[in-house]
Amino acid sequence: MGERVLQNPILVAAGAAERARRMGTSEASVSNWPSARTERVLSVEAVMDVERAVLWPDADGEQPVAIDDGDAARAQEYLLLAMLLTRAPDAATLGRIARLHGDATPLGQAHLALAQAAENASDEKTEREFFNLFIGVGRGALAPYGSYYLTGFLNERPLARLRQDLRVLGIERTEGQAEPEDHAAVLCEIMSGLADGQFAVVPMAQQQFFERHLVPWIGRFFTDLERAEAADFYRHVGTVGRLFLEIETEAFALPT
Repeated sequence: MGERVLQNPILVAAGAAERARRMGTSEASVSNWPSARTERVLSVEAVMDVERAVLWPDADGEQPVAIDDGDAARAQEYLLLAMLLTRAPDAATLGRIARLHGDATPLGQAHLALAQAAENASDEKTEREFFNLFIGVGRGALAPYGSYYLTGFLNERPLARLRQDLRVLGIERTEGQAEPEDHAAVLCEIMSGLADGQFAVVPMAQQQFFERHLVPWIGRFFTDLERAEAADFYRHVGTVGRLFLEIETEAFALPT
């Protein structure tokens, strides 16, 4: 997954009302997303100020459609998680992560802790940590795949259902990519593309995808990552992922 895993033509920008329907909340809530200061909505100030091209240097250069600050913040958060679950950060990436912003919310504090961990880490250490966690000799400490978490085996029915839904959405894997689509990094990248308009979807498709393919297992994965003995820097990645997915779950559940 050295280059962008998934690609899809940009079609049309969604208006606030359509985004609200996709997210399962009201148009007013979507419009006010950046200024909300509760734990139920993502504070834009708590999200990293790193651009997509910096976080994902091998991206294809396509620019997202016009979106509001709330969806842009969500897309960046998903993309940060996707990048860190795809490969170990190099020294330059650690330096950028060390400049993450935060605030008084739990997610904001988790960002600050991740920034501190990045400042104290080295690329050699995080590379070894990534190997021990996700690759290993035979297998890493964690298997970041939906099929494994839901069935105990790889390449099972959850992956088949995911591939069917991706075909319906018109999202295809980049040729030559080895990781199956139920890898946590791939799912976070898909959610980033849905949030920022890279993937055009019908109303409610974003929420349905999230509830079908992330909610059943990925929270447990991030919790396991927080607690893994081999995790040091990645323990903080697990905390950010867990808190952010909790916020997403609560936001999608808000009444329309």
